[in-house]
Amino acid sequence: MTAGVVPPAEGTNPEVVRWRLRLAYDGSRFRGFAAQSGQTTVAGALCEALSLVTRVDIALTCAGRTDAGVHALDQVVHFDLPTSVASGLDPAAVMRSCNRQLGPSIVIREAGPVPLSFSARRSATGRRYRYLVVNGPTADPLLARVAWHVTEPLDVRTMSAAADAILGEHDFRAFCRRAPGTTADAPIVRRVLDARWSLVDGSKGKALLPVDGHLLAFEIDANAFCHQMVRSLVGTFVDVGRGKKRPSDITWILRSADRQQASQPAPPGGLTLMAVRYDGGPACSPG
Repeated sequence: MTAGVVPPAEGTNPEVVRWRLRLAYDGSRFRGFAAQSGQTTVAGALCEALSLVTRVDIALTCAGRTDAGVHALDQVVHFDLPTSVASGLDPAAVMRSCNRQLGPSIVIREAGPVPLSFSARRSATGRRYRYLVVNGPTADPLLARVAWHVTEPLDVRTMSAAADAILGEHDFRAFCRRAPGTTADAPIVRRVLDARWSLVDGSKGKALLPVDGHLLAFEIDANAFCHQMVRSLVGTFVDVGRGKKRPSDITWILRSADRQQASQPAPPGGLTLMAVRYDGGPACSPG
């Protein structure tokens, strides 16, 4: 069996082969993930590169559409190819060709055929995001694209207490930008499995620390997210750290279901999609 083809299972279409990609990207120069006419996007650039390799038009489905300026270390996408095309493709060669075209802004980390039953979006059972904050008097030019610079001293202890309030299943309307066409009284229920703030420790050589101040990381794992949910939470948690809000305020903000009660969303550049989870197992994170 050719490397680019999965044998068709019962009830599938033998004329179509589905491929899955795991990719990482620096979102700084892109207007988000989703393809937009006249805009430079991750999906647009990736589809163009894949089309040059496969000689067919590509339509992508992703695990989660990231906004303009948001990064990813392990985004997952799928697309379908005619079997006649897929049979002549070598996954390693596809990766090399696309990475030469797209790198280093976009890098494919893994590629290959999967069953047609797999969906990058619908099969996902969870996602993990990370948000970085440089807390110090001066900005750091090496971290400027991937972290939010906050000059006021932040109390990580109170921010951690605030994050505890969102664990479990809640209506997150107060922290989400509502999608067009949806009603304001419709709940936006999400289940948060983990949410924590920490000081990044560079002693093990795994982190690039700021030249002045501290690097804070907020990590959140949930079954799904709504638009601007993480950035709105971070913006509110930072106001808790500044002393403008109390940790106990998070509970009543959630209960209010009022977007006006939460703080302004944090800037997009500090946010990274870290991993996507499938089949209820651990998140599929970078190796």
